[in-house]
Amino acid sequence: MPSIDDAMKPYAFPRLDDTLYMNFALALAKRAMLDDEVPVGALVVLGGKVLGFGWNQKEAGLDPTAHAEIVALRMACRTKGNWRLSGACVYVTKEPCVMCAGALLEARVARVVYGAKDLKTGALGSLYCLHDQAFLPHRLAVSEGVEKDRAAELLVRFFRCKKNR
Repeated sequence: MPSIDDAMKPYAFPRLDDTLYMNFALALAKRAMLDDEVPVGALVVLGGKVLGFGWNQKEAGLDPTAHAEIVALRMACRTKGNWRLSGACVYVTKEPCVMCAGALLEARVARVVYGAKDLKTGALGSLYCLHDQAFLPHRLAVSEGVEKDRAAELLVRFFRCKKNR
């Protein structure tokens, strides 16, 4: 029978931790919205510490690769001093695309938690399942739907405003 100490170890309540980190990612998505970018935010967490964070910056940087996940991965790699982010968890408000899923796999991230599904370009369960391909040397654990309503609402609001301009 597990002791009370075992139950209180970090990540004993992963849903609570996931919600906490996703709320930070949602704040980053709102930051993207201020710059008239698609509201997606991401952060990289390792050992309970945020190593990197980002929001979409494609328009501002004139860079098609400046998705929130890529920005966060770049910062995390610089912070860690290594391109390998083994054991890290990435929180992102929208399901990653093929490019971002590939980068997450290349960085050896252990887990991805996302909010809203992306039925048009989602690569971690909606359209493609890159996280669990036998031919790839690395696999990702994926948790979906954390704060999905809030994440989806930001996207809907952003695109509705774009359409009405």
